[in-house]
Amino acid sequence: MQVTRVARSRLAEVDFDNLGFGDVYADHMFTMTYADGVWSVPGIEPFGPIAVHPANSALHYGQAVFEGLKAFRGVDGRIRLFRADMNARRLVESCDRLCIPRIDPDVFLRAVERLVAVDHRWVPRSAGQSLYVRPIVFSDEGHLEVRPANRYRFVIFTSPVRAYFDTGVGPVSLLAEESYTRSAPGGVGYAKTAGNYAASLYPGQRGRDAGYAQVLWLDGVEHRYVEEVGAMNIFFRFEDRVVTPDLRGTILPGVTRASVIDLLRAAGHQVEERRVSIDEITEGARSGRLREAFAAGTAAVIAPVGRIGYKGTDHTLGNEQTGELTRWLYEQLTGIQRGEIADPDGWCRLVTPQPGD
Repeated sequence: MQVTRVARSRLAEVDFDNLGFGDVYADHMFTMTYADGVWSVPGIEPFGPIAVHPANSALHYGQAVFEGLKAFRGVDGRIRLFRADMNARRLVESCDRLCIPRIDPDVFLRAVERLVAVDHRWVPRSAGQSLYVRPIVFSDEGHLEVRPANRYRFVIFTSPVRAYFDTGVGPVSLLAEESYTRSAPGGVGYAKTAGNYAASLYPGQRGRDAGYAQVLWLDGVEHRYVEEVGAMNIFFRFEDRVVTPDLRGTILPGVTRASVIDLLRAAGHQVEERRVSIDEITEGARSGRLREAFAAGTAAVIAPVGRIGYKGTDHTLGNEQTGELTRWLYEQLTGIQRGEIADPDGWCRLVTPQPGD
């Protein structure tokens, strides 16, 4: 893979003690284009703006999909990518749904590993920080006809980031959305596509204006069954089991979601993947059967839920404190990511810089 390096790194300009989330970018980016039925030879080049035709169909019709994963610097100084193979497979599913030519998972993994290796100095050293990796595939053709494009671009760039929520592992508040929906049966809810996130912005802003951190999405048919939290999956711990909404085409199959289920079952916990109604949640909160709840996603890892607003009433969970199981899962996941806990089944891929990187 050809690498064209920057003349001068911007690394010295970055205040790693005061990182935001996604507002600082590393020196390089990966690029590959699709035309005439084939993907071009991939390469890495200096990070910078991309020229886009004003009639680009990604801008007009949303033909774009993306992924999100992280590289962590471990306590041993080594760099780990967390379950990148799952991101590679999910990107294929998203591409298929949006009529975008597939990115070969092996190409995806080699590209991510090489880019992180080239910019390995950008991987933060402090706990809670990481190098966020953003792959995106989008139409690269100017046309106004509503059809799949003939040209595409695959880009990967990275950003050193802090923890997603300012509360760290402190509980967040959710507002159950009664009017708007994230997805519907037969739609693109399971795909990581740009339009899903654009459609969530207005309900999310309404929730924040009402004093809640995130929206708790309900199903698009009955507005009765819980689906996701913001851009994360959701889990509920009742007395003797953990429940999470099952995947039925309207929910993103999260990498962290799968990891949480694996960890819980390996530790002997009963996990149910099924439909769970908002009434079951509010009744469980009132009766005390619902002991704790948390959201799971790449950006936040684990986010405890302290209260849920629904129909004008706030339902408090666990005295608005981080639950025991929630904290254990956070410690397990971050421990694996930082090499403090044994890696189960090869979840982490080690990134080894080459001479000259």
